[in-house]
Amino acid sequence: MERLNNSRRIRRRFHPRTVALILLLCVLAGFLVGFTGRLAVRGVLKSLYPLQYEKEVEIGCRAQNLPRSFVYAVIMCESGFDPQAVSNVGARGLMQLMPETFRWLCTKLGEEHAEDDLFDPAINVRYGCYLLRILLSEFSGEQSTAVAAYHAGIGNVGKWLRDEQYSADGKTLRAIPFGTTERYVKRVKKVQRIYAALYDLD
Repeated sequence: MERLNNSRRIRRRFHPRTVALILLLCVLAGFLVGFTGRLAVRGVLKSLYPLQYEKEVEIGCRAQNLPRSFVYAVIMCESGFDPQAVSNVGARGLMQLMPETFRWLCTKLGEEHAEDDLFDPAINVRYGCYLLRILLSEFSGEQSTAVAAYHAGIGNVGKWLRDEQYSADGKTLRAIPFGTTERYVKRVKKVQRIYAALYDLD
């Protein structure tokens, strides 16, 4: 009888309202943990994909009508936001422009600059954005094709577009014969999506 009374007392302690309250608290705790976790993940992503040189990017994008997420993705993939970066083939600065490409762009704009000016973030981003606009205009606004040309050169991409093995319509590339360029195009697209979602960028 004593055992039965104990069991009854135990059952009385867990009134349905109490159980409901406990469940509600568990749900709220789970929500808070999940929300905090999402904030932590977002914080980590922002440290991995930072917004740097915002003024320079804003000016360049506005001048050439480019999405900021696109330019940030190119900078991230090219230099990781290192304005002093130099590649093994001599490309320089944030957007990794080759000196000869820089001279050609200077001629088109009627400006004069020293090669070392490519290490100036404002100049590098302005000219990098100008080059992206030229490539987009050259390749009918096809962003992936323009990115491939940014990496492999206009001449190579032009040849690929004329080859049915790589392009069905002469405008878009269904295959890229250079593995490094193919990976680069995919990475830029992926990083652009991250920047657009993470910072609500155009």
